[in-house]
Order: sequence, then C-alpha cells, then structure tokens
Amino acid sequence: MGLTLETRTQVGIIGAGPAGLVLAHLLRARGIDCVVLERQSRSYVEARIRAGVLEHGTVDLLASLGLADRLHRERMVHHGIELLFEREAHRIPLTELAGREITIYGQHEVVKDLIAAWDGPLHFSVSQVELSGLDSATPTVSYLDADGNRQVVRCDVIAGCDGFHGVSRAAIPSGVLTVHQRDYPHAWLGILAETAPSSDELIYAHSPRGFALHSMRSPTVTRLYLQVRPDEDLDEWPDERIWSELRARLARSDAAWSLADGPILERSVAAMRSFVVSPMQHGRLFLAGDAAHIVPPTGAKGLNLAVADVKVLADALTSFFASGDGSGLDAYSETCLRRVWRVQHFSWWMTSMLHPTGDDPFDLALQLSQLRYVTSSRAAATSLAENYVGFPFP
Repeated sequence: MGLTLETRTQVGIIGAGPAGLVLAHLLRARGIDCVVLERQSRSYVEARIRAGVLEHGTVDLLASLGLADRLHRERMVHHGIELLFEREAHRIPLTELAGREITIYGQHEVVKDLIAAWDGPLHFSVSQVELSGLDSATPTVSYLDADGNRQVVRCDVIAGCDGFHGVSRAAIPSGVLTVHQRDYPHAWLGILAETAPSSDELIYAHSPRGFALHSMRSPTVTRLYLQVRPDEDLDEWPDERIWSELRARLARSDAAWSLADGPILERSVAAMRSFVVSPMQHGRLFLAGDAAHIVPPTGAKGLNLAVADVKVLADALTSFFASGDGSGLDAYSETCLRRVWRVQHFSWWMTSMLHPTGDDPFDLALQLSQLRYVTSSRAAATSLAENYVGFPFP
C-alpha cells in the first residue's frame, strides 16, 4: 500500500500542456509557488502533435520569459496567407495590413521548450486526480503519483488547464456552467508528410470537392488537411488517394505550381466543434484553454487562446497574492470570454466561408461571394488579417 503525503503550494496547476506550462512559468517569474500535474508521461506530452501557428503576442510573451531562444532560431516567419478559390490564388498580406506577423513552430516544440526550462515541481503519469473544497480558501488536489503514493496538495487556487476531457471542468457542480456548443458537419483528415513545403505561406483552399489546407511544420516537413466526414474511415484513405485529392483541391490555373509529395509520417481525423463554458471559474478553480473552450482549427487559434487565458490569470493572481486584491480573479471569466467569443466568431466565419457543406448552390454562391469580397476589399482583408495575427493580450 502506498503512502499518503501532504504538501502545500499557492497554485495547483492541472495539465502540462501549453496553458499549464506557460502559467507555471509566468507564476514562477513573479515569485508565486505552483505545482504542475499531468496524467500522461513526459514522452507522450512532448510528442503530441497539435497546431503550429503562433500569434505575434504568444511569441512575445514566450520571449519575455526567456523561453523563445530555440523558437527564434528554428521558426518560420510568415507575413501573409493565401486564399485559393476558383483555381486562382489571392494573397492576404497580414503584416502589411495588421502590422504583425505569424510564426510557424510546432506546439509540441513549444511544450519541449517549456518543460526543458522548468525547474519546479512537475509530476507526470499521475492518476485518480480529485479536486475538493473549491468553495473554500484552501482547495485540495488529491492524486496518485507514478509510484502509487497518494499525494494531497493544499492550494490557495487551482488552475484547470487539463483539456476538454480533463477532470477540472467535471469537478464543478452540475448546473453551475452554461455550455455553448456547435458540432460541424465535417472533419479534417490531417497528415504529416516528409517533404519540403510546396509554398512559402499557408494556403487555404476552397474547392467544389471540399476544403484543403497546405501548411508546414519545418523546412522538411509539410502539414496538410482535407475536409472529410466526421465518421471518415482512415482505411479508405491510402496514400495515393490522399495525394490525388490534395492535388485536385489545391489545383490552380498557374501551371508552374505543383504539390510535392513524400512519405506520410502520421494521419488522423479530427472532428470540428465550437465549445464554450461560462463562467470559466467556480470558487477557487479557474479553467483555461481547452478545459473551457474549443475552436474549430480553421482560424489557428487554440494554443494562442489558451496562452491569452493564462496571461489574464497570472496577472490576476499576481495582484491577489501581492495585496489580497481579488478583483482580477473575480473578473477572470468575463475578461477572458470577451476574447474567447471574438475568436469563436472568427473561427466559425473562416470555417463557414471555406468548407462546402453539400450540393446547395445557394450556400456555394454565398461562400464564393464572401471570398471574392475578402480578396478584393482592403477593409475586409484587414479585418481578416487583424483577427488572424491576433489582437494584443489584455
């Protein structure tokens, strides 16, 4: 039988993804004690492939913490994106229109950097995590560590950064949260391919055959997506079909452009949904990142929205522990949700504009009309650019 051990900290952080790890570094830089708990192993967390588009504000925040040295060496800086429809390419000059660029750098690489730089308590492979006393001044996190010992951590605050399927949101009593959700009638078949990108910038393609996205992870690895059914069977997508469909959807009148292919390293199907809970807090528990909201990936906002959440939370906790001022914590949900809903709208708008939903000619005509407007009006293109590169953090 394992031992029961009890410790004390100021902030208990559940989840060692980008939200939890960035929060831990922000708190440590401000002299606030914290403990990070993660149910997966370190190797699993560092290998988990996710988004790779970082907003200007996310990069600046990591740099301010001294965590962006490798990022700055290895990143790919993009000053625009391409919208492809009716076989014609139209560039949106992000930096020219919005004054900020985007960075391509894999989320798992961000996580590796954050873990490598962390010298505080970080426990992987924990299980049976339970939260209690959320309405009290000293909420508690209980869990089994990797050796089977029961650990009890008494905190002042708990940060739930453990994703959509984590325990944090589930610990909030029934009836407290209002859930807003929309499931989309399509999903993304995503692949990683061992080949150099065929474009210097991301390509968002609208095609009668469905949406496609050409992205990248490095100068030698390309990330590509195809719109498919949510119940798509991966066995129906051998390599030959994937490359054939990508070529068809990314086809353009410019015969000089071609799509390079290569060995497929990874493939998966991801459903698309919009999800928001309100409020993002209950007692001394504060939700951040995917624990509180999910956005469809079309706007490339998931990681960046999580970082914005924990920046707000870290600022509020700094005031709380320095002077007892709890106003920032009280306003945490309201502050974050203003940005969350802006991002939700942008992600929904990009998704609805680029994904054909069937054979309805009315819907198709609306999508093409919107695409023509965005690519011919500087004002409309500026709105897209401002949202895509991200607004400054609060």
